[in-house]
Formats: sequence, structure tokens, C-alpha cells
Amino acid sequence: MVGRRGATRPAQVVRHRDGASSRARDDLAVEEPLEIRVSRVGPDGRRRSDAVAVTMRTPGDDFELVAGFLYGEGLVTTREALHELTYCRSGQDAQHYNVVEARLRDGVAFDADRLRRNFYTSSSCGVCGKASLEAVEVQGCRVLDDAFTVSGALLGTLPDLLREEQGGFQRTGGLHAAGIFDAEGGCGICREDVGRHNAVDKALGHLFLNGGLPAAERILVVSGRASFEIVQKAAMAGVPVVVAVGAPSSLSVDLATRFHVTLVGFARGRRFNVYTAAERLT
Repeated sequence: MVGRRGATRPAQVVRHRDGASSRARDDLAVEEPLEIRVSRVGPDGRRRSDAVAVTMRTPGDDFELVAGFLYGEGLVTTREALHELTYCRSGQDAQHYNVVEARLRDGVAFDADRLRRNFYTSSSCGVCGKASLEAVEVQGCRVLDDAFTVSGALLGTLPDLLREEQGGFQRTGGLHAAGIFDAEGGCGICREDVGRHNAVDKALGHLFLNGGLPAAERILVVSGRASFEIVQKAAMAGVPVVVAVGAPSSLSVDLATRFHVTLVGFARGRRFNVYTAAERLT
């Protein structure tokens, strides 16, 4: 769902090449805020709406982004819990497409304060990696099995296959991408955004809205580095293999180890490093 705004915007620039300058047209990746609201019927029978997050994103596929975010944070667990996704129905027209409301079905439990609390703390250890890993378990993430295997020869080709799908990046040079691939290298979904996490939410949100989760036989490929949050989203969605063009962080490796996700980094030019669960490679 693109809304009325596009993912790119033209701009006039002055290009300097070999001591000479000229005016030219360039394309910019659009970046705008998106407020995510969740509405549900309360115990008093009245419907109420709460803002749960604001993210800077590239407009387009907003409903998928919201669905992926809510699922990845453990705020909704089934497609049936969502009655409707809609843009803001009131307020200023300029902000109409910058607010998405997720309307829950009657009877669906929802903790509106969950994201307002300091999610990565506990009385025992405070803010640390241990608390972060425990928080993912609280969200309902489980250790993934070994049923899915993938060819090592394929993994090195996936970043190039992802690049072929990155139309927005080709125009702007300013968009990250997340692609969902199968064991044969087929790319069923590719989403782009100025934010790495948003691109992943859009891709996984598409699967969620179309009954494709858990994605036990899929590979998530990202154009940047593999942060803790990206591996968390993959683990929550049941994706067994994550391939990143850049480096993983220490905590992302710890998380991948804990939930048995095959984490691949520095995947460039048919070269890559496998940091965890290498037994999935054939």
C-alpha cells in the first residue's frame, strides 16, 4: 500500500566532475515519520486507540511494515487478531498517510504499556545483553529446528540476486533492502526502505498478512549489517537463515546461537562468513 506518496523525490544538484560542474537531476529516497497506532475494544465496551511507536520510513508498503513490527514485537501473534489496517481517518490531510491504525478484533488481548516500559531490563541484571536475550524469549520465540538446509554455493550469490531486485536503490543509492528467498534462490519478496529494520518488517509483514509465517523454509537477506533487532525479527518469524552483506554484531551472534539461526555475514562476491549453526549448509 503506497498511499499518495512515492518512495523517491527528484532534486536538483550541482555535479562536480574533474574540475567541471553542471546542474543535473537526482532522485532522493523519501524519509517521513510513520506513527503506529493500535485500537481495540476495552472492558467498558468502548474502542480506544493508543500510539505505540513512531518510525522514520520510506512511504510504501506501510501496512506490511506495521504488521511486521507488531508481530516482531510479540504484540500480535496471529493474522486473525488483526481486523483491519487503515490510514488515519481524521486529522490534517498532510498527515493522513503518516499514521496507520491497526484495529484488533474484539476480545484480542493487548498490552498498550508494553513498548512504553523499559523492555530490556530486569531486576536481576539491568540493561545488558542477557536481559535482551531473555526479552526475546518472553515474546514467545522458540529454538528453530534443523529441518531446513541450504547450499553453501547459493548463499554467496544471494546479495547479487537481492541487488537485482533493488529498483529504489538503483535510482537513489539511499535505500536498504530485505529479501525473502527459498532454497533454490528464488526471491518471492523484496522490500526497500531508508531503515534496515523497516525493510525487514515490510518483508516479514507481507508473509504475516498472507499466512506465510512461520517461514521455516525461507532465507532472509539484508543489504546492510546484521543487528540484534534484525536477527530477533527473523527468529520471531521462524526464519532459519539470515544472510547479511555487512557484519553481524556480537549480540546478534549471541541471539542467533541461542535460537539456532544460521547467521551469515560479509556475503559479497560469492564470499561469506558463517557465524552460527553452520550445520544447515550442504
